[in-house]
Amino acid sequence: MKRIRSYFEGVGSELKKVTFPSRDEVIQMTTLVVSLSILLAIMVGLLDFTFRYAVRWLIA
Repeated sequence: MKRIRSYFEGVGSELKKVTFPSRDEVIQMTTLVVSLSILLAIMVGLLDFTFRYAVRWLIA
């Protein structure tokens, strides 16, 4: 029982050290992640289209 209590006391002391991001930081980072995800999806789509066209051209 003492080990469990000690564990949760340790968890509590570590949580006091955590600094959470502000609302503006969360919005900024979320916008960055969504933007980069969309950009990467467009790039992969263009590469897919290009390679598909090139393979069809080589086969035909």
